Amino acid sequence: MAGVYFGFDNFKQLLDLTIGLAQRLDENRAESFTLLYCDFSKVEQSVIDASLKEILRNSDAIVNDKADYFFVLPYTDKYGAQIVKKMFSEFFAQDLHSHMVSYPIDGESAETLVLELRDGVSAQHQNDLRCLDSFNPY
Repeated sequence: MAGVYFGFDNFKQLLDLTIGLAQRLDENRAESFTLLYCDFSKVEQSVIDASLKEILRNSDAIVNDKADYFFVLPYTDKYGAQIVKKMFSEFFAQDLHSHMVSYPIDGESAETLVLELRDGVSAQHQNDLRCLDSFNPY
């Protein structure tokens, strides 16, 4: 198994597409997908690559900006995303800075989800995630 990579410049479009699919397919408006952020700055790239192949499903999407990794996990609630994060931590044998938001509970647009994610990461880990500034509508 392995997730599918998307370029960071397509991140907003990926989220918009995922939201559109969730709106079309998920009538009960449950947690349709979770966006998981992980800071892999203390992990070698070869180890990251091996972990992605081992842990992620073919339906999971991967977007990264340097060591900041964002995973779009379809049909996964926060509990499921926490399991994925734990699997990464175990694979790397170290705790990771991470944060997650779920659609539609934490936001119903790509911009809202990303701003919630950025605010959470900033509050928990003092990481500003400047790479997400392009999502800010202001």
